[in-house]
Amino acid sequence: MSIDSFVTAVSDVTNIDRTGSIVGTKGRFKVIHIDETDEVSSTPELKSQYQHDLYSKSIHQHPSKSENIENSTETELIIEKETGFLKNLYDYQGGTFMSTIDNLSNSSSNAQLNTLFGVYLPCVQNIIGVIVFIRLYWVIGVSGILEGLIIIGLCCLCTFLTAISLAAIATNGIVPAGGSYFLISRSLGPAVGGAVGFLFYVGNALAGGLYVLGASEILLKYTCPNKCHLFGASIENQQSAFNHYRVYGTILLCILGIIVFLGIKIVSRIAPFTLLIVFLSIMSILIGIIKSAISPIYLPICIIEKDNVKHLLKSSILKNNVIRYCHSNITCNGEICPLRQAICENNISSSIDCNDLNNVYLINGIPGLKDWQFKNNFKSMYMKDEEIKNGILGDSNVEVVSKTTTSFFILVGIFFPSVTGIMAGSNRSGDLKDPSQSIPRGTILAVITTSVIYILLAFLLACSIQGILLRDRDGLSINQQLVEAVIAWPSSYVIIIGALCACFGAGLQCLIGAPRLLQSVAKDDIMPLLKPFQSTFRNEPFKALLFTLTLSEISVLVANLDIVTTIVSEFFLMCYLSVNLVCILQTLLHEPSWRPRFRFYHWLLSFVGVVVCISIMLISSWYLALITLTIGIIVYLYIWYAGANKEWGEGLKGLPMSIAHVALSRLNDRPMHTKNFRPQILAFIKCKYNENQHRW
Repeated sequence: MSIDSFVTAVSDVTNIDRTGSIVGTKGRFKVIHIDETDEVSSTPELKSQYQHDLYSKSIHQHPSKSENIENSTETELIIEKETGFLKNLYDYQGGTFMSTIDNLSNSSSNAQLNTLFGVYLPCVQNIIGVIVFIRLYWVIGVSGILEGLIIIGLCCLCTFLTAISLAAIATNGIVPAGGSYFLISRSLGPAVGGAVGFLFYVGNALAGGLYVLGASEILLKYTCPNKCHLFGASIENQQSAFNHYRVYGTILLCILGIIVFLGIKIVSRIAPFTLLIVFLSIMSILIGIIKSAISPIYLPICIIEKDNVKHLLKSSILKNNVIRYCHSNITCNGEICPLRQAICENNISSSIDCNDLNNVYLINGIPGLKDWQFKNNFKSMYMKDEEIKNGILGDSNVEVVSKTTTSFFILVGIFFPSVTGIMAGSNRSGDLKDPSQSIPRGTILAVITTSVIYILLAFLLACSIQGILLRDRDGLSINQQLVEAVIAWPSSYVIIIGALCACFGAGLQCLIGAPRLLQSVAKDDIMPLLKPFQSTFRNEPFKALLFTLTLSEISVLVANLDIVTTIVSEFFLMCYLSVNLVCILQTLLHEPSWRPRFRFYHWLLSFVGVVVCISIMLISSWYLALITLTIGIIVYLYIWYAGANKEWGEGLKGLPMSIAHVALSRLNDRPMHTKNFRPQILAFIKCKYNENQHRW
């Protein structure tokens, strides 16, 4: 009788090595040879002796039939193949095998971070960035309360749904070290996962430059606009401001690069202090708004009303003394008053003439909650460049005008980077005590916390500040002060310091995470061009850091914060789209390995997340969305052409199988028409199992 085998479950466990040998006491399956022995011994020496006796007995029983010897050898290969498959089946833990888990766990044996310090606080620090301090009030002032809350809600909804999908991936078995890139790439496969990982890296690198650019704007516009001026026209001039941003941004980026190069320990020590200051800054804004309901802050702004249109004058025209010089008088202390000198004598304004000075008056820019501004700021007021109202041009020499074209779609792209950073916790999966619990709880709680902060701040600011002042993005009417800094309690310096800490903290997080992300992609050996970035210097990815600083410098050289925010948004949205898409595919394809334990997950939530991501990508900037998609396709084709023969057990492998199953199920037993006839040939061939390539 030929050698048969069957697999049975036993109570004692055995460990089978990669060659199929039974060598230990770990596992659930055992191979039993019926006609030879009741139980194969677990030592390698007895197993070798057993195989030798089996081979000799086969020759003795059939000395004239050499093919039986070959059959015996093939049967042994089949047995070893079966045992290897069963070992992998037993060790399978949601996309990874226990051998991989053991190796990864050894590298992170000191994992002691809990949900609060390992996920929640890093996510909050990455999410709360510069946009909250220097663009939130402007966004709500231009879009109005109704559309502004829709913008904030839409962006927060996108990250909330993505956080749920990320929680589903994190609870699908054991989460090893490797971060969000490992989770995404092992679900999407080498080609798609590598392309998405590279886009995610580029987004983080450009975001590092975005935060540095924000810090430069805070320093130059709101901290020392005169003392920090180096060359050319004043900082009020937009082109001169851009040139100064490039100089100061490059210097700040080099400083941050040196800090990152010194090691992650220094960044880890700085992070808690910067986050604490950011929290205190937000609390000071909320306290100041609540205080304004009792005793409003008096912040005068100068208005000239012409044809029922309010023109907000720059404070520099009034020698930065609005209270003293905002009037229609001819002389002031024996000299011509600054306002009459600029408009009547010098004629520097094309929108306001000397007769309009009779309608000049002061108003309080921050009436506070005591004088409810909800009705005045409820509707939107979108403008084009150099306009003071929709369809009405202003003169930037004397009054505050729009510095950029605004619309609902543009503001979505500008605001979206303020909700990114939800993957900061998953990036530390190797340092967490229990990643499967910490990542879902910490990430979703961080998204909810920051969403509540944004909605509350936007609503309260719109209800306590004049709309015309909210639309003064650069604070030109209030001596180049930050609107949120003026209303804060107890001092405006708290907001300035908090905004700078938010920029530096988020920038350091990007410059720490992005090089390691690039190194992870490079170590997967799916893109030969990235091989130089596999190396480290002093346990730091030095080459990857230099390349990341180069990409961040591109953001600094663009200099326009509104443009950079839209670009960064597209890269992050592409990554979030992929996270939601992989959850949908694995659910609908009924992947055996897809068993998320997160009880609030449903594939419809991921589907809504995909729709929201695509919508934001297209409405914020459809051409940038196409450029980002083109970059992703190029990277995908390069990985596919380079021949990334990696087997990660990705969920997309179930797609062709499902298509084949549907196609086969549509075949029927009815006679085939002659025009559709195809010959069906069944051929029997002899196959051998290749141990090196693990394939037949």
